[in-house]
Amino acid sequence: MNAGSLEAGADAIRINPGNLGGAAKTRTVVEACRDRGVSLRLGVNAGSLEADLLARHGAPTAAALAASALRWVQQFEDWGFFDFKISLKSSDVLTTVAAYEEVSRRTDYPLHLGVTVAGGLIAGTVKSALGIGLLLAQGIGDTLRVSLTRDPVEEVRVAYEILRALRLRERGVELISCPTCGRCRIDLFSLAEEAERRLLAVAAPLKVAIMGCAVNGPGEAREADVGIAGGARVGLLFKKGAAVRKVPEKDLLRALLTEVAALTGEAMELPEQA
Repeated sequence: MNAGSLEAGADAIRINPGNLGGAAKTRTVVEACRDRGVSLRLGVNAGSLEADLLARHGAPTAAALAASALRWVQQFEDWGFFDFKISLKSSDVLTTVAAYEEVSRRTDYPLHLGVTVAGGLIAGTVKSALGIGLLLAQGIGDTLRVSLTRDPVEEVRVAYEILRALRLRERGVELISCPTCGRCRIDLFSLAEEAERRLLAVAAPLKVAIMGCAVNGPGEAREADVGIAGGARVGLLFKKGAAVRKVPEKDLLRALLTEVAALTGEAMELPEQA
């Protein structure tokens, strides 16, 4: 990061003072942001805590992370800079949550949430959902980033599902589906995956169900706007818990997507007619 980056028109930058090489170099960046009206994200990371804080706390604990962040907050203010938000990153969920809770009690600056180096799709999703979700549920946090060893598109999808689960955002399709059991007579996994892929393009808020049998279908998914339930070569299309019609198994996905298109008025990518 240098002043040239700011001259190029950056709207905001992120820095980790622990990686910049001390207060003098950090001050150069902060004052350049201040003078150009550019906002900044102050990042405190468990892997780059100041030596004195590590010695005092014995490890990158939540208290150590919070102490580092609050120290830099005071320093930024002494330099006359106030246009920033704070992130406190650890790969440990409970450490991350406790650090954010402490800083939120001590300052009113915006907080950028995330669990760093969280891992691949499964482990990273679980850790991010727990860490970010626990904080958002308390009203802590202003922006967020889900970090996965995965295509960034997946990061956005996971982040949005966290917001949707907490009822903080309502856009697009919420897809619900059941685990398989002895009553399931269809390839539920493939059907749900293909439906999810095609429904990503829908912007309207809608709850769609993909259920394995007629027992779980209209009953357990009665709150779904529209759904399908499998059977023996024949499935069921239902809306708000009420059966609409029986559909041949090979046409279940097409029937579902056609109904979604009718409900939302949005064009759908339909599978070929079987």
